[in-house]
Parts: sequence; structure tokens; C-alpha cells
Amino acid sequence: MWTEMHVPTAAAVAGPALLQNPTCPIQLLCALLSIMAPECDSAAAAADDGTEPLARIAVDYTPEALHHARAAGEIHVTYDHRGGARWRSLRRYLPGGAVAAAIRAPAGDTAGLNYNLYLSSLEGSADMDEIDFEFLGHDKRALQTNFHVSGAGGREMLHRLPFDASDGFHRYAIAWGAEAIEWRVDSEVVRREERGPGPGPWPEKPMFLYASVWDASGVDEGRWTGRYHGRDAPYICSYRDVRVPVSLSVEEEDAEEEEGRDHANAGDAPDATATTCSAAVVAAAGADEE
Repeated sequence: MWTEMHVPTAAAVAGPALLQNPTCPIQLLCALLSIMAPECDSAAAAADDGTEPLARIAVDYTPEALHHARAAGEIHVTYDHRGGARWRSLRRYLPGGAVAAAIRAPAGDTAGLNYNLYLSSLEGSADMDEIDFEFLGHDKRALQTNFHVSGAGGREMLHRLPFDASDGFHRYAIAWGAEAIEWRVDSEVVRREERGPGPGPWPEKPMFLYASVWDASGVDEGRWTGRYHGRDAPYICSYRDVRVPVSLSVEEEDAEEEEGRDHANAGDAPDATATTCSAAVVAAAGADEE
């Protein structure tokens, strides 16, 4: 049972599936056919829904706090005394497709932390476009959605999850087109925004797929995510089966340039200082398989 806890200034409608909306781009419809399913066959999905696994990533900071298990299709981000880490896709994606990932939130009391999955034209840019899922650490059932246009946000909506986000993997997806945005959790539409008539604000810039874990204690004097204490550290947020559009992206040359600039594989092989992180990841993975 879903509960919307806050209605933003922009109209938000948890409406019918996109297949019932003839105004949505064809690419967006195709991407939604199977990417939103919580369990799917990856090979079949790659052929049918216009997406593919995200095979390579860039790590923007603290690569020793991130482990990218390519063969397993998993990314594990740790938050501890080193801080957290942020990863992103090598390529920017265009409107008309969908991105998705299965996410397991960190265990324990994660007060103060923000862990997330989002699209952004460039993190930190004053004129960025962004569409996001954000988990609020003081409450494992609190999920915030939002979108920004040219740096302006203020479209937050808080949703009440019908589960504890750290209990296991759940699938989160964003479908973004020229006329509509949908946020989905385990195949269910939790929010839908439709573009109004006229030249109103709408996210149109090509965007990277990002994810991070960071201490948000200072936001709104701790009222947003709570205050970080770290008594259950290390905290590990795990991402599995991350999927991105196959063709709706910037030119390959741009992706190669980004890879060289930002050390795309920095998080693929944790160094000796990441012993705690690696051990915790192995333990968590083993527990999940049992």
C-alpha cells in the first residue's frame, strides 16, 4: 500500500501505464515493456526493451569505498570513516528511454545518510537537469522523488514504501520522455509527471546515470535524513542489474573521453585499504544468497 506524504507544487499523477498514453514517445514505451519487472531474464530484456546492462562506470570520488563486480553485475558503495563514493555512467542519455536498477539499502541505523539513484546532466552544475530517487536514512520506508530543470528543484514528493528498503533488493526505474516522467518501484508507478502545454520547464538535457551514498546531516538542520552517528558502520548500499538505454545516448567519442578523464575503472578493483568494505560486501552477498 503506497502513501504519498507530500504533494509538490507541480502536478503529480500516479496514472495508468504508459501503454495507455498515446502521447508518450515510442522509445519510452518500448523501454517500459519489461525493464520495470522486478525479476526478468537479462538476455531477453536486452533484446526486447531497448536497454542493456551498464557494464562500465566512472567513480567520481573515494574509489576505495566502491567495489564494481562486473561479472555479477553488481556495484557496492560503502560509507564509513572514509566517507562515501559516487559512481556514474560513462555516457549521457537522451529523453525517450528508461533506466533501472535493483537496490538494497544499507542495513542498520542509517540516520543522516542519503543513498540514491538519479539522472543528472552534470552533478554540481548550476544549470543541471536532474530526475531522482533518494532514500532518507532516518526512515527505511521513506523514498523521495524529485526533478530539477536548469538547476531549479522544489518538486519533491515523499512516498511511503510498503517494505523496509534494506530487507532485500527492489527494482527502481525512471522512464523519461519529452512529454512525461514516471518513477516506478517493483513495476508499480509511484509518481507520474506530465508536461503541460506551452514552453514550461522540463528536463531536456542529456543526462548521466548517477548513484552515491553521502552524509546529508547538514540539510535542513538534520530534519531531512536525521543526524549521522555511524554506530552501525560500515554501511553498504548495493546496486544490481543496472540497465540503461541501448541507443539513446551521446556519441561514443564523448564516452571515451569521459572514461579517460575520470578513471572509469577506479572502483573495479578495491585496494588494500578497502579490506573492511570487501569483507562486509562478501558477508552481505553470502547472506543474500542463503
